[in-house]
Amino acid sequence: MKTLGVVVLAAGKGTRMKTTTPKALVQTLGRPLIDYVLDAVLQFTENEKISCDIGVVIGHKKELLEEWHANHSKKNIMKLAWQREQNGTADALKACFNDLPEFKNYEYTLVACADTPMLKASDFAKLFSVLKDHPKCVGVAATFHEDIPFGYGRIVRSNTGFHIVEEKDATDEQRKITEVNSGVYIVKTSHVLEVIGKITNNNKSGEFYLTDLFGDQFAVAPVLFASGDNFSGVNTLEQLSGVDELLLKQKIRELQLKGVTLLRPTSTYMDFEVEIAEGVTIYPGVTLLGKTKIATGAVVESGCFLKNTVIEENVQVLAHSYLEDAIIQKGAAIGPMARIRPGTTVGMKAKVGNFVEVKKSHLKDGAKVSHLSYVGDAEIGENTNIGCGFITCNYDGVNKHKTIIGKNTFIGSDCQVIAPIEIGDNSFVAAGSTITKSVPSGAFAVARGQQITKEGAASRFLKTKKN
Repeated sequence: MKTLGVVVLAAGKGTRMKTTTPKALVQTLGRPLIDYVLDAVLQFTENEKISCDIGVVIGHKKELLEEWHANHSKKNIMKLAWQREQNGTADALKACFNDLPEFKNYEYTLVACADTPMLKASDFAKLFSVLKDHPKCVGVAATFHEDIPFGYGRIVRSNTGFHIVEEKDATDEQRKITEVNSGVYIVKTSHVLEVIGKITNNNKSGEFYLTDLFGDQFAVAPVLFASGDNFSGVNTLEQLSGVDELLLKQKIRELQLKGVTLLRPTSTYMDFEVEIAEGVTIYPGVTLLGKTKIATGAVVESGCFLKNTVIEENVQVLAHSYLEDAIIQKGAAIGPMARIRPGTTVGMKAKVGNFVEVKKSHLKDGAKVSHLSYVGDAEIGENTNIGCGFITCNYDGVNKHKTIIGKNTFIGSDCQVIAPIEIGDNSFVAAGSTITKSVPSGAFAVARGQQITKEGAASRFLKTKKN
């Protein structure tokens, strides 16, 4: 018999969230809530060296969860079950057993909710150890004390065991109880199969409660945790904000212990999957999203926004720069106030200066575009210098075209190149030129209109103030 079947309940509508997304897929720090629960489960089973399969019970907007599953890196160990109507948590578990009958063959069933992203592997381990240490026990439920327990199921202890009373069904006396149900359980599967078919919806909600697996007549145990922080569920956008803040604090603390300098941690926002190496300095007001990676020695100044961007060693990203889906190689400098758009690679010790926009281009090692320029769909060779006010005219109104500029070339200020075009190595393009034909290596190019000078005519054009 296999050891553990994990059932994650993800069928709820999340009405109070007031979003169009199923609650399980609502994001915190750039990840769906459910992914945090899966991480905790997998870490727990890895630590305990036990095998498991994960059943995810879906319902509301199931097509979105099916798409999430199809694109998930762990899809091979997850299976989906469909709760056709949201008739309560016991009905959700029955849906899992109906659609995934192999889950009946596990020795234990672990149940968790998809909207509890603070759960840790140690929480599951504590529950599991209690259950293993008491062979006659058929199930355990995680509990904690809550100063204001409104909305929680209350833990009603007795001489023979305990049972759980939901808020709507509790008496005035029971509502005074501060020990509450977390919604996380580990139960012997044999007990689940024996009882679940007998659960009724004879309650004020008209739902089938999974909490009915626990009762004074069963050999079950509440496991009291010192804090309920890890069991915090997300039912509203306000609660989501609180969880978001807690998870961010945890991540920032881990980075600080690792040797990352955050000059004003409370003003820094980053997604869960962001990676930052030791020796990095992050100034106040920085936003780091997606799969951004920052290597040792890098500096990111105030107001910068980085999304899915790789920053290599000793790179400087100066203030108020925006980088997305880009690679910035060792020793390069970006900004201040630069925009690096998707598909761009900036080579080693290259420079992209202030008010420069680069899109889908490769600036090779040592290349410089220092100010007030647009580089799109281009290759700029090693050590080439681009002057102020340069524009690649890459779009003809229908198609995009490529510009290729060789190495050790100088492009003067206020030049435009009309793509598709190539400029060779060791070339020189004079300032103020509009280049429409390719320039071979070693050549000098100038393309300006003829200057006309009329002596004494300036007064006709100068405007003077009238008294």
